[in-house]
Amino acid sequence: MTYCVGLKLKRGLVMAADTRTNAGLDNISTFRKLQTFEVAGERIFIMMSAGNLAVTQAVVAILEEEFEHPDEDDENSSLKTVPTMFHAAKLVGETLKTVRQGHVDQGLSSDAFSASFIFGGQIGTEEPRLYQIYSEGNFIEAKDDTPFFQIGEHKYGKPILDRVANQEMRLGEAAKLVLLSFDSTIRSNLSVGMPIDMVVYNTDNLSIDRVRRIEQDDPYFRSISAKWSEALRTAVETIEEFDI
Repeated sequence: MTYCVGLKLKRGLVMAADTRTNAGLDNISTFRKLQTFEVAGERIFIMMSAGNLAVTQAVVAILEEEFEHPDEDDENSSLKTVPTMFHAAKLVGETLKTVRQGHVDQGLSSDAFSASFIFGGQIGTEEPRLYQIYSEGNFIEAKDDTPFFQIGEHKYGKPILDRVANQEMRLGEAAKLVLLSFDSTIRSNLSVGMPIDMVVYNTDNLSIDRVRRIEQDDPYFRSISAKWSEALRTAVETIEEFDI
């Protein structure tokens, strides 16, 4: 399973993904699910994936190939040349749809090859934008009333985001919130696991220079996990009991 979170704030973007692809008593493996694309000073993209690994790998590989070798006659065929973030999200969606259709054409069930992405970035002076892209290739955009997206095993980490996330948050504050969401998810579901890949992006920076992999023994993650548990216990103790 997978857990990925993306927040769109006025100050920028915070995006994080776990790395677990298999989970069992004797079968645990990891794979990087967060990818970045960059033309320094011009455009940046951050993409996180969930679902069938063969599909997501193929989508990323195609986008990377097109990024390195764009078609000069079609600006909408490469993330390196698309004019807007909308066109970038459309390209990712179309690529995903094409890859999945290839499996269906071979007589395989489309349900077995479902995949989704959280895709964010900034092009030039356009403000950063964040999208959730579905298996069918269609997508929605994060807005003021819904500043975050989740894909994968999202239910355990969603309550804290619903209560706290807002577009006015500082990036460091938002990164802390995302990690607490991961802590709740990891505690409740063995199919989501460390390490966590995270990107914190400042609006108009147009460079991806704040990337971090958070390992199991990361001092900050362990600290906030312990403090969050303590804070929850204290909150429960201080709230008046139910009158039976």
